[in-house]
Amino acid sequence: MTKPVRIAAVKRVDAAARILARMAIPHAQPGQAVDVRPLGATLADATTHALFKSRDLEVIRLVLRAGQSLPPHKVPGEITVHCLEGEIEVGVDGRRVALQAGQLTYLPGGAVHDVRATADASALVTIALTGAS
Repeated sequence: MTKPVRIAAVKRVDAAARILARMAIPHAQPGQAVDVRPLGATLADATTHALFKSRDLEVIRLVLRAGQSLPPHKVPGEITVHCLEGEIEVGVDGRRVALQAGQLTYLPGGAVHDVRATADASALVTIALTGAS
């Protein structure tokens, strides 16, 4: 005779599985379609993660809540920051560039920059790894 499964226990297991699934996002394979549409209602539960990384290129979905920021930093390769939803500001060379959904900015390799969300946002960050030494 098996014991009945309690609903609360099932809900805990289900929640744990969802958390693990978010943490273990696999990188895309060559030729695979990757969904980069705005997250909409799921933005609140989303996290930043790398979509793929190859020898020459890395693409990351950056997720920031309003008021969150990435501190000043630099990468050797050129980058683009494409705001998919919400609003972000990119600081570079003493000025700030405001990006809304659908807008993109380019930064040269080695440029010290920061990113701050002025509203809950997700962005597609592309980093060229070629030419980086």
